[in-house]
Amino acid sequence: MKYYIIAGEASGDLHASNLMKELKKKDPDAEFRVWGGELMQQAGGTLVKHYRDLAFMGFAEVFMNLKTILGNIKFCKKDILQWAPDAVILVDYPGFNLRIAEFVKNAGIRVYYYISPQIWAWKTGRVNTIKKFVDRMFVILPFEKDFYARYNYEVDFVGHPLLDAMDTLPQPDALKFRDENQLDPRRIIALLPGSRQQEIRIKLPLMLSVAQDFPDFQFVVAGAPSVEPSFYSKIGGESLKIVFGKTYELIGCAQAALVTSGTATLETALLNTPEVVCYKGSRISYEIGKRVVKFVKFISLVNLIMDREVVTELIQQQLNRKNLKTELTKILNEPKRSQILNDYKRLRQKLGGPGASERTAAGIVEDLTNNR
Repeated sequence: MKYYIIAGEASGDLHASNLMKELKKKDPDAEFRVWGGELMQQAGGTLVKHYRDLAFMGFAEVFMNLKTILGNIKFCKKDILQWAPDAVILVDYPGFNLRIAEFVKNAGIRVYYYISPQIWAWKTGRVNTIKKFVDRMFVILPFEKDFYARYNYEVDFVGHPLLDAMDTLPQPDALKFRDENQLDPRRIIALLPGSRQQEIRIKLPLMLSVAQDFPDFQFVVAGAPSVEPSFYSKIGGESLKIVFGKTYELIGCAQAALVTSGTATLETALLNTPEVVCYKGSRISYEIGKRVVKFVKFISLVNLIMDREVVTELIQQQLNRKNLKTELTKILNEPKRSQILNDYKRLRQKLGGPGASERTAAGIVEDLTNNR
């Protein structure tokens, strides 16, 4: 069967690539045409558009790039019809994917959604769009099944795909990691400023501002695959330490991490590294967002899943050198450090067991087979 898969960011590229591998096991003749990245391409997909050309963050940025976005949507619709897939699989990325869902459903093609948009945070009206145009939704957060049930829409909770990735990782060797990446002998503070240039430009200077307050540690940036090393150097100087393609190893070897909000907060928790969550966007985007996000108390997945503050979130004006220094000091020392690590164990239990990609692939193939 032919699968057209759309992922609009790095995390979607990762999870979609693993889903493709499982689909191939259950459907050896599977063909893939994809919007995503290198991982989906390596998994056997014909890459139509790279996610770095789709990444527009925040209300202001979306507005300024509206012509490009609408052009991509038009092109995507045309490409789907020309390729004529048996199914379209949408991975998060709701602003784009929900428009595609309506078009695809009306074209008589099965629509599957893997990794629900965060409509429980804002734009809950999108539930009606999903009910109407998505044949089957596969969710990865435990509270999402109950959320959709309130709207009389049955979804499949498959567990979080990060558990699969984490459980196959070898135990990190910090000494070896430092040697292989030309780092000095000091312990590591990992910096994860995001995957988009606009967020890196805002957050990385703030993260680096506390480096001189922790002379016994070296601050190392997890480089995003779609960002050139020179971009980071312009912000942090030629001596800035950057590691590409080894984010999980970096986090696993670090004593602590400063992490932008998003999937990376959960990845850091599952790797058992204490963290401070950092968020700062454009003032316009933040002010609009603050008025429409009404149903959640936190911005990090760790705190949302646990339904309480496990990791500190520094948001907008709170994200400054003074607060970063205070919170980083706390998580490097007791009792805060042990408290966070104990909470991480409880978090893992709430997420269910490994096998999310396999369960999702099984559900898709079964549904397609039954509806051919």
